[in-house]
Amino acid sequence: MEKSEYSIFESELKVRPDDIDMFQHVHNSKYFDYVLAARYDQMEQFYKMPMESFLESGFGWVVRTAHVDFKRPLILGDIIAVRTGILTINEKGCRVQFEIENKRTGKIASDGWFDYVMIDTNTGKGCKVNEEMIQAYSI
Repeated sequence: MEKSEYSIFESELKVRPDDIDMFQHVHNSKYFDYVLAARYDQMEQFYKMPMESFLESGFGWVVRTAHVDFKRPLILGDIIAVRTGILTINEKGCRVQFEIENKRTGKIASDGWFDYVMIDTNTGKGCKVNEEMIQAYSI
């Protein structure tokens, strides 16, 4: 995975029964949920700019593109470390890299990146990321 000049943050989650598919491992769609849950937590905890601040200001982040490399399955009860960080950020949006480590095995279960764009919640259309937001996320 490409290295970022920005900080990497970690959130810990536990695989729940409703994450499991018919093959008795985590359904692929849940990996997206894990990354989004970690980012939500990290926006408030580390960037001090929670999603609620964006929404109150009339803005929101949406995923434009996602790349997920599934390496190893996760199973019920696994504790995972979800590490995310900004790879690039500019007025058009940002790319957030991630990796999900299975704490039981110490191995990476999945990694990849998400491209986010800023939208105006009043119009539903894309808009520029302002300099204040870029600075807040450039830690």
